Amino acid sequence: MKSQAYRMALLYDFYGDVLTPRQKEFYDLYYNEDLSLAEIAENNGITRQGVRDVIVRAEAILTDLEDKTGLIKRFHAMQKQLQEVEGAAQAILARSARYDDPELEAQARKILNLAQQMEKE
Repeated sequence: MKSQAYRMALLYDFYGDVLTPRQKEFYDLYYNEDLSLAEIAENNGITRQGVRDVIVRAEAILTDLEDKTGLIKRFHAMQKQLQEVEGAAQAILARSARYDDPELEAQARKILNLAQQMEKE
């Protein structure tokens, strides 16, 4: 269940702006605020089924967008690649001490810093 909630949160973070205000509200209340369908329905004066329909429609829209664009998949791939670049830069730094090459060390630090900055963004 946790992985499903994580996936839904990622979908919302990446594509949530395409949802209608009502879809955003119900989706947020259900997945982020952890309200039940009954609680959302009661607060909005509609049926539980009505809330479910809105959330299911929002899920379908977000999932369809990910299926078509693959942004989340590419995001995870880039995160992994950045970690590999960072690891390689650290390995170069460790070896550069043996050769006492300040230019090699400076370039490796530059790569490492850039990778860390990109990871934060």
